Amino acid sequence: MLMLNPSDFIEEAVEEIRSTVGNEKAIIALSGGVDSSVASVLAGRAIGDNLTAVFVDHGLLREGEAEYVRKTFSERLNFRYIDASEEFLKELEGVTDPEEKRKIIGRVFIEVFERVAEEIGARYLVQGTIAPDWIESEGQIKSHHNVALPHGLVLEIVEPIRELYKDEVREIGLELGLPREMIQRQPFPGPGLAVRIVGEITREKIEICRRANAIVEEEVVESGLHESLWQYFAVLTDTMVTGVKGDVRDFGYLVVIRMVESLDAMTASVPELPWDLIKRISKRITAEIPEVTHVALSVSDKPPSTIEFA
Repeated sequence: MLMLNPSDFIEEAVEEIRSTVGNEKAIIALSGGVDSSVASVLAGRAIGDNLTAVFVDHGLLREGEAEYVRKTFSERLNFRYIDASEEFLKELEGVTDPEEKRKIIGRVFIEVFERVAEEIGARYLVQGTIAPDWIESEGQIKSHHNVALPHGLVLEIVEPIRELYKDEVREIGLELGLPREMIQRQPFPGPGLAVRIVGEITREKIEICRRANAIVEEEVVESGLHESLWQYFAVLTDTMVTGVKGDVRDFGYLVVIRMVESLDAMTASVPELPWDLIKRISKRITAEIPEVTHVALSVSDKPPSTIEFA
């Protein structure tokens, strides 16, 4: 639980951001997830239009994601939407290695982001880092430190929620007046559907994965199970499997359903799931996505598995 009540935390965080940034310009990468959303609104309260919240569409978003984020924040913040999907997908052509995909997406994102930061004359970078992020990665690092972007722009980092865990961030988000459906949304990885497509990324595969993922989300929410799950999504594998569509033999993709429970993403477990839900998802995916012939269920916990596939 929070050491302070939510309103006290917000007041202190806003004051700290204001005293740190002053009259300088700041920038934040707004993904629409709860962490970056809460950090954005806190910083917006502190420094107003001196904060630019940048939403970069890399072409690997969930169904309806760009429209949802624009609708939620376009009037709440100094909001910039950048469609860089062509730039990202061109760089990802032919790449199959998962780590290489992540590196490319991270590099291109920083390049796009740096262009905006230079344009507005930003001095500070606000980040939605939370406790599990730095505990799992670099360990003890300072709350405020500098980062040098690829073309030489140096920004000072401000992390207003870095000591919080996900449940605490959600509590703060509700107090800030963010929509409950956004606060309760499952986490979505920064590289987007790239970590849910095994093998080469193509436009066809993105659409297949996006649609399968949407079916999983729709059915889980409809069942009410989303209130107890940490994440629930579909993975498009690079395995092709023989199937039957109508009276004709077919050859299509294998999709894997993944659903896990967790408190902070540092560990996760697959719960017992309603079989009728799994069957319903499977039937919808194979009926509504012609390119898919088989659906499987992942039952591996973290550890030894990770939550995402790639």
